[in-house]
Amino acid sequence: MNQFRYLPITEQDRKEMLEVIGVDSTEALFSDVPASVRFKGELDVEEALAEGDLFKFMSQLANKNVNTKETPSFLGAGVYDHYIPSVVNHVISRSEFYTAYTPYQPEISQGELQAIFEFQTMICELTGMDVANSSMYDGPTALAEAALMSAGTTRKKKILVSKAVHPEARAVVQSYATGQHLEVIEVPIKDGCTDLEALEQLVDGETASVLIQYPNFYGHIEPLKEIEALTHQSKKAMLVVSSNPLALGLLTPPGQLGADIVVGDCQPLGIPASFGGPHCGYFATTKKNMRKVPGRLVGQTVDEEGQRGFVLTLQAREQHIRRDKATSNICSNQALNALASSVAMTALGKHGLQEMAHQNLQKAHYAVKLMKEKGLDVKLEAPFFNEFVVYCGRPITEVNRQLLDKGFIGGYDLGRTEPDYKDHMLVAVTEQRSAKEIEAFVDALGGVLHD
Repeated sequence: MNQFRYLPITEQDRKEMLEVIGVDSTEALFSDVPASVRFKGELDVEEALAEGDLFKFMSQLANKNVNTKETPSFLGAGVYDHYIPSVVNHVISRSEFYTAYTPYQPEISQGELQAIFEFQTMICELTGMDVANSSMYDGPTALAEAALMSAGTTRKKKILVSKAVHPEARAVVQSYATGQHLEVIEVPIKDGCTDLEALEQLVDGETASVLIQYPNFYGHIEPLKEIEALTHQSKKAMLVVSSNPLALGLLTPPGQLGADIVVGDCQPLGIPASFGGPHCGYFATTKKNMRKVPGRLVGQTVDEEGQRGFVLTLQAREQHIRRDKATSNICSNQALNALASSVAMTALGKHGLQEMAHQNLQKAHYAVKLMKEKGLDVKLEAPFFNEFVVYCGRPITEVNRQLLDKGFIGGYDLGRTEPDYKDHMLVAVTEQRSAKEIEAFVDALGGVLHD
């Protein structure tokens, strides 16, 4: 066999393998495939490039991408351009974390287990919940898992999800629910938030859970206290809140407002946008529900000498592959990205996280102030965090193309998923944007729309 790991096989390698198999040629390997269905001739692909030429070619393609390091971005809708402390990459690039697998053997995995335990602890502090798992694939799958858990816990089949929840997350919930034969009903929006009157009419004895986003997809802050009261008017229904963890640096934690499950995506905390992933979902709940939590949990204990240690606890991987008796079908997690979030939260600290959230709030409100002065149609129907909706009166793809020509990444085209929001743009303003960038963006947007 070939002893050079990164080189293709040689003719001698090929010859030796064919001899071992017992055939004379590669053609003979496919003798069972009828000649009439085999491809004849040469594939229409370009000639292979030498390594140096290939590197140049791929670099040229990569340089065509617009990136947030060189171009100010006002695009959010679930993936944001946030500050990432430089220590994050240094820690997660260490081989003991970068190549770590599931820490089944605690005697050789204390570092990985402690990292996960610290992540769980910080998520509990942010959300105001009792227990958090070791992480999930991303925010939408965490929300879907929460919906399944609520159905399993309550033995009810109806899931109510606000239309103010991210449309992609709603689609994932629907996909998960289909396999479990759950009924998903969308609650309409009124004044930028969940319609409370409609919710009150829909919650009944068959409701397993109500799914809310906080802040919601349009940037508005949902009235969780009122929603909690309506949800729990049915004794068994559970309130599931999907929340931006950075926003929880300022907002009242859902756990303090009566949420039963709190989920979300940790991308705002130490994870780069990376053209859409990978991310890291978090999942937190109350102590009474901890044995039904999907994924794995890391617990703190002591060894026989009384020294602090960490172990996987409460449930085993096999619990998730028992077909109809399983609590979930997920038996893995995003440990490396969870570590990135843990390091980011640790580097920022409690005051730093709060300051970062505060800057998002203030800068977004500054942008709105400037837009209103320019006469732009900002749709503010409720308090908001760092995102808001602007009516542009023309196709957003056209607006964003002109903004890009002016040196800006524009907002999200809401009309892509919501027909009622045709020609509306969702704008995100994070702490990364300077006052000059915000002012220049508002001038550019105003110029595009007033042409």
